[in-house]
Amino acid sequence: MISAIIPVYNEKNYILKTINTVLKENLIDEIIIVDDASNDGSTEILKSFSHPKVKIIYSEKNKGKGSAIKIGLNKCKSPLVLIQDADLEYDPTDIKDLYQPFINSKVDVVYGSRFISSKPRRIVYFKNFLANKVLSFLVNFLIDKNFSDVMCGYKLIRTDLLKKLNLEENGFAIEIEITMKLSKLKSIFYEVGISYYGRTIEEGKKIRFIDALKCLYSSFKYFFK
Repeated sequence: MISAIIPVYNEKNYILKTINTVLKENLIDEIIIVDDASNDGSTEILKSFSHPKVKIIYSEKNKGKGSAIKIGLNKCKSPLVLIQDADLEYDPTDIKDLYQPFINSKVDVVYGSRFISSKPRRIVYFKNFLANKVLSFLVNFLIDKNFSDVMCGYKLIRTDLLKKLNLEENGFAIEIEITMKLSKLKSIFYEVGISYYGRTIEEGKKIRFIDALKCLYSSFKYFFK
């Protein structure tokens, strides 16, 4: 039912646990891991791992999360695509909640939201929270939607629809690109509350202020494109 794309860059402490946790979910048909030229030992860990549901692709050059998603998308065979971060900030046990709207409703895409849930949510950086709220407000204003968490990376999307988008972004701005392009296709969006186990920079969080600026630019870029 679901192809899970897991972009990986320097996640040696998390990647095996992430893979094994996702494999426990019955809705997952296949896992496509794209190692974005890790240099911390993640590559060696992945090369020692084998499972019939798991395909691993190794990039020669680090290009970013968006690039890894695009590479993985080309290999997806299931009707739905899940984007799963490799660091377990998003809990794979929430996959069933993301899938729930597809059962009885006409749905194209379901976004997770860290802000409409009573599930556990680790409190981390205010500046990240503020940047998310600014971007969510801007995107909502431009496309006349009411997302509560537009930068949430946990998304479940119809595979055929996602492949129509001709994605361009190589970095974190792909989150904005996906939303803007799906909106132009009159996609039917749903949101569900998810848990969030955020990390600090010291623990390996990779998104930075420059990424927020790129997302801001992308909001206008794909609105007018």
